[in-house]
Amino acid sequence: MTEAASSILDPKVESGLKQYNISFRVLKCAAELADTAVFCEHYGFTVDQAANTIITASKSDPVKFACCIILGSTKLDVNEKVCQLLGVKKASFANAEQTIALSGMQIGGVTPFGLVDIPYFIDAAVMSKAELVMGGGNRSSKVLLEPAELLKLPGAQVIEALALAK
Repeated sequence: MTEAASSILDPKVESGLKQYNISFRVLKCAAELADTAVFCEHYGFTVDQAANTIITASKSDPVKFACCIILGSTKLDVNEKVCQLLGVKKASFANAEQTIALSGMQIGGVTPFGLVDIPYFIDAAVMSKAELVMGGGNRSSKVLLEPAELLKLPGAQVIEALALAK
């Protein structure tokens, strides 16, 4: 499952990883197995090793977006924590159209690498893991890295209780 060449990554993601000198390995996966639970079960990871990237959008005008990174075993506290961080009254998960327009990535492969001009909020629990598996910008690749590598993203913030237990 490990690919030596990163050519299977979305080019924007590969560029973002290199731009911030992030150490990573590339994992190839079947597109139909890209969703977190299915991927983990098939490839032998736990959902606690998977870091999901969720784009959120405020309900205000202009819309404020955020990139939130949480463990696959948790759920994002969008109603309180994300609203607090963005300084808005209401926010939700960005819809598919917003996510694709903002990231240029396929749903099921969205990752923080390659995003620009957006705050990065990382749940503190993510930082406690030895290694994470994340999207590769498409449904046929994943990125494997140490959590500390996420701190190389510009303005990345580790947030206590960004995610809640499922």
